[in-house]
Amino acid sequence: MLQINDLSYEIDSKQILNKINLSIYKGKFVGLIGPNGCGKSTLLKNIYGNLKSKSTKILLDGENIDNIERKKLAKKLSVLAQSQQIDFDFTVENIVDMGRYAHNTFFSNNKVQSKEIVDKSLTDVGMFHMKDKSFSTLSGGEKQRVLIARAFAQETDFLILDEPTNHLDIKYQIQIMDIIKSQQKTVLAVIHDMNIASSYCDYIIALKDGEIVAEGEPSEIFTSENIENIFGIKSHIIQHPTKKNPFIIYL
Repeated sequence: MLQINDLSYEIDSKQILNKINLSIYKGKFVGLIGPNGCGKSTLLKNIYGNLKSKSTKILLDGENIDNIERKKLAKKLSVLAQSQQIDFDFTVENIVDMGRYAHNTFFSNNKVQSKEIVDKSLTDVGMFHMKDKSFSTLSGGEKQRVLIARAFAQETDFLILDEPTNHLDIKYQIQIMDIIKSQQKTVLAVIHDMNIASSYCDYIIALKDGEIVAEGEPSEIFTSENIENIFGIKSHIIQHPTKKNPFIIYL
């Protein structure tokens, strides 16, 4: 679904990404891991267009992403950025309804359908009861759930998520990851909790110093040797008692 060849990116002559090559296959849940400052968010921003490399072509469904009209792209790709500034105050329902802009036109007659989708998205993240609340009055975790609902309401086949469980307590971390996984969409997500990444991801890409240093299934990536190489910390790996995926105990 997504192909990147030799993506390099620098800021003020500092190399942030160095010759990144990756393919994301349709229907796969791919986790992007690595220490702070390794280039994860920069990679995502290059994919969804907030940053742009001068030479690299990024292909979405075989089409150069630079050539896809923005409204058409919004029907293919939804994004949860790491930080999003909302300059004006809106209700929770208004924020989620913004995810429908690519589907709604002046001549369209699908307002009832859009409202149903917005309501369902808010229900999925446990925020329907607060749909009339002011977004600015919400806690960090509540805002995060609303922004995830907006991404769901966009109804795309591909989700790009930069720390989707950021600000969430453990209950909602698990709930949100269960929901994302159950939708069976193509997902590329930056995840800081390695045990969450191990539990939910089909494939892991590990970045360090702007380069891909390891990639593969969780069982291949989450080894004591790799954890120490990537994060500089010793660990012991056991098998999760129910999911059977690697479970990391930090030493």
